[in-house]
Amino acid sequence: MTTQHIRNFSIIAHIDHGKSTLADRLLELTHTLSPQQMRAQVLDSMDLERERGITIKAHAIRMEYTAPDERHYVLNLIDTPGHVDFSYEVSRSLAACEGALLVVDAVQGIEAQTISNLFLALENDLTIIPLINKIDLPNAQTDVVVRQIVELLGVSEDEILKISAKAGIGVDGVLQAVIDRIPPPPMSDDAPLRALIFDSIYDQYRGAVPYVRVVDGVIKPGMSIKMCSNGKIFEVQEVGILRLNKSIVPELTEGEVGYVVGNIRNVAEASVGDTITDAARPCAAPLPGYREAKPMVFSGLYPTSSEDYEGLKEALEKYRLNDAALVYEPETSIALGFGFRCGFLGLLHMEIVQERLEREYGLSILATLPSVEYRVTTTAGATFMVDNPADMPDASVITTMEEPYVRAQMVVPSEFIGNLMKLAKDRRGVYKSMEYLDSTRVALHYELPLAEIVFDFYDRLKSTSRGYASFDYEFFDYRPSELVRLNILLNGEMVDALSMIIHREKAYEWGRELCQRLRKIIPRQLFEIAIQAAIGGKIIARETISPLRKNVTAKCYGGDITRKRKLLEKQREGKRRMKQVGNVEVPQEAFLAVLNIREEEMTPG
Repeated sequence: MTTQHIRNFSIIAHIDHGKSTLADRLLELTHTLSPQQMRAQVLDSMDLERERGITIKAHAIRMEYTAPDERHYVLNLIDTPGHVDFSYEVSRSLAACEGALLVVDAVQGIEAQTISNLFLALENDLTIIPLINKIDLPNAQTDVVVRQIVELLGVSEDEILKISAKAGIGVDGVLQAVIDRIPPPPMSDDAPLRALIFDSIYDQYRGAVPYVRVVDGVIKPGMSIKMCSNGKIFEVQEVGILRLNKSIVPELTEGEVGYVVGNIRNVAEASVGDTITDAARPCAAPLPGYREAKPMVFSGLYPTSSEDYEGLKEALEKYRLNDAALVYEPETSIALGFGFRCGFLGLLHMEIVQERLEREYGLSILATLPSVEYRVTTTAGATFMVDNPADMPDASVITTMEEPYVRAQMVVPSEFIGNLMKLAKDRRGVYKSMEYLDSTRVALHYELPLAEIVFDFYDRLKSTSRGYASFDYEFFDYRPSELVRLNILLNGEMVDALSMIIHREKAYEWGRELCQRLRKIIPRQLFEIAIQAAIGGKIIARETISPLRKNVTAKCYGGDITRKRKLLEKQREGKRRMKQVGNVEVPQEAFLAVLNIREEEMTPG
């Protein structure tokens, strides 16, 4: 088949705008799946994806369609994840396409992530076909959304398709628009093999299986291929196309989308965004845009029972085979025992990893407070990265500390502008610009410290805007900041699992709240317990748990008062000695309660 009859496209949309439902209707119309195979959100294979209503793992599927003019076309739908944490994977999936369907909800209108993914598509020079979905709902504002798209894209109203993916209204026109508007893949003249890896999965029998879009040349079994990023060479054992299940084909030619089996041991050797070339006849330059996935949020994962440590270690090793973005290393905590320090792409990625480890491997896991990676420069001139408060050097040897900043975009109804601007100011945000998308919706642009949004920024954003605001961000730079390590001490002993790196302005409020929370949770002992929050050697907050009292004078039924005084003095001396040798047992519930603390309870006002 020539490239003239191939169309490679993606669907981009904000969460819950109907992307997976539209994919279901396209599969039905092209008879790619039998009625027995069809189900809702057929491309979302994980239970977690169905429960949350989001796409976590990108999917690709090949459809064959005969147009009304009897021409036969191959349509490769390369689906994309739907969350900001996976924006790099989205960009690589878009790079494998020539066009994209931009789906906008007729009720909710254009949202922050819609704009971000649209810009990613435009950066890759994709042809955009705008669609307004859910037009059959009684509260649909189709005309308003049409004006938003016209202003955003500069297209005419005639180019915007109005559909209802759930009801199947107008979906026929989507297929025809894909054929008419999206250009076919370009042809090259006998160029060396170049294939873009836009996704990869791990098969326990075959190893890593990269999903590729062939840009130039041919891939077929028996040939040796080379990964441009690491120089590793593998022999191709099998190639095929992606339907709901994999189908073997003799070769993959330019413009086609499929999979490659080549005894690749793990997904890290077939990184998303890498270029595959012919080992015997390599290409002059790889395809642009490749970068290694860099973790942005860090947290400690500990088994709630120390006996499960080996089980957690084995589970992480297996999970890492499927997810190259997860990084981890062993660490030890005095309070929590043996565990692992893990790096994630973002908060959603962290939640997904933790939930999948618990579900798929039957583990009970405790996660410490999420933190970000800081850049520290010492008086000796050394510069290094710190993601764990325990690794932060003494303040006396630190010259500067820098924290990561992100460019944030919030789309919100105009009546909530004040609420959102106050929230951004409370989180140390730097205002950049504001633009009206239409008469009722505004896009706010801020620069925010990443550390300020890893806790509950999104929840606060939704609550202050009654659920109408949307949020998107991208990392852009490190900036100097006045950061300190906040330690929690119990009777002078530091509890390392509760230490955190925090901005000096917020350290006092956080320290006071943590001490108050711990005082309510830690059980009383026979001796007094001092709970203190400290920055270096300076105590900034204190709470005291009073000791349990035993009535040692109960057996005195009279006699001289000195008898009672002797007994009380003996008790006092015993408590003093007990305080010196006694250990404060911090129950697991205390860590769960404190580590899951909501930042809204800790922010004054």
